[in-house]
Amino acid sequence: MPVHNSAAQTIPSDRTVRLLDTTLRDGEQAPGVSLSPDEKVEIARGLERAGVAVIEAGSACTGAGERQAISRVTDLDLDARVTSFCRGMKGDVDLALECGVDGVHIVVPSSDRHVEEKVGTSRGDNLETTADLVEYATDHDLWVEVIGEDGSRADLDYLERLAATSLEAGADRFCFADTVGHTGPEHTREAVSRLAELGPVSAHTHDDLGLGVTNALAAVAAGADMVHCTVNGLGERAGNVALEEVAISLSHVYDVETLELEELYDLAQIVSRATGVQLAPNKAVIGENAFTHESGIHTDGTLKDDKMYEPYAPETVGRERRLALGKHTGRAGVAATLEEHGVEASEDEVAEIATRVTELGDRGRRVTDADLLAIAEDVAGDDRERVVELRDLNATSGGAVPTASVRLKVDGEERVASGTGSGPVDAAVSAVRQALGSMADAELESYHVDAVTGGTDAVVTVEVTMVRDDRSVTVARSEADITHASVEAMVDALDRLLATESEPLAPADD
Repeated sequence: MPVHNSAAQTIPSDRTVRLLDTTLRDGEQAPGVSLSPDEKVEIARGLERAGVAVIEAGSACTGAGERQAISRVTDLDLDARVTSFCRGMKGDVDLALECGVDGVHIVVPSSDRHVEEKVGTSRGDNLETTADLVEYATDHDLWVEVIGEDGSRADLDYLERLAATSLEAGADRFCFADTVGHTGPEHTREAVSRLAELGPVSAHTHDDLGLGVTNALAAVAAGADMVHCTVNGLGERAGNVALEEVAISLSHVYDVETLELEELYDLAQIVSRATGVQLAPNKAVIGENAFTHESGIHTDGTLKDDKMYEPYAPETVGRERRLALGKHTGRAGVAATLEEHGVEASEDEVAEIATRVTELGDRGRRVTDADLLAIAEDVAGDDRERVVELRDLNATSGGAVPTASVRLKVDGEERVASGTGSGPVDAAVSAVRQALGSMADAELESYHVDAVTGGTDAVVTVEVTMVRDDRSVTVARSEADITHASVEAMVDALDRLLATESEPLAPADD
């Protein structure tokens, strides 16, 4: 249910606001990010499932490879409008037309710094050039948005003239751009309110001051009906305003729906994998910790009432709630996690397990599911026989194709298998799956590596989360060899998941 903090909401719930996603263009300009055509297609499909209104697929002037990628996106025949970014040049519009886009974003300078120093022109000539470009694009039946680059540092009277010139020439909308994340909500609101009197306005905000969402909401309150965003807040420097943060803020606070919120987490994962940019654990909406509770007080409160310590249900954005284990974990959290793994324990046993978990956390250890279950077995005096155990591992990466062989003990039976992969870890994991056969169809949900010590003899900690049916287990292993640590962690996780199977494991597939 949305929050209504006052009777005078600055954004009424009947407002129509659409989101323009520029992950494939501005997001790709983040340092170290480069998307292949296949990755752009996958992300575009995710954006379509989420119901994003406009997808800026790239900048056609970048090169032939970029034009191929944009064309792949336009060939998908999406419901979303697919566009290309264009500099203030007719040649860029021509290249965009070659890609079959629905529209273009023509960026023109708006601040004196950009008009005079970057482009080397005058205010008057800039207005004339902008009008010519808009007319050229609309003559070719393109949807047109003019972006006033560096608008937050422009003279507002001139910015108004630039917007009026653009709209009079036939542009569908004008965009207020806080290109360098320079301004605050008061100036944003003043500028956008003046521009909105002329016609449709978009807002393009960056997060250099941490004000990306604030400025986006200020723009909407002032009359903007479209916000430029990127998934996970990717972009140059500190990034663009995050799609997921704008969407949930408008929905939760103002009851304004912009897209299918339950698609946000899957979309975040797709973009993170494609770009190689890991999600910060404390990232709003899609970070690992956003719906994770460790504190005993918070865990107990959440178990009693799931709204106690969360602004909205995790399912709203395609997430699940998670109880983490550590030095702050209380009895309620331990009991709930044991129940998730089907482990029964008395009150006294839960109290002892909770004490040991706290002691482990006090030593700076992250307490995984495997740690908890091992502690529970020790407290209960159980001597559990392993279902799967790693006996031997050999991996080589010196040849053209990395290979690995493993020897496992599975239900008392020895199994040997080999595999190949893109690297020694991938090859070893392939060998383990080959040895276990079709019954070990658990999914590797997450894989994370941290260096524990420095130097050439560094120890690494590998943490994996494996999922099978509706159960998940997280295991961490620390070793000098990353391949051994990875396989040990994966095998231990599989052992925990398979321990609850009532039927013996089938023989390995041929």
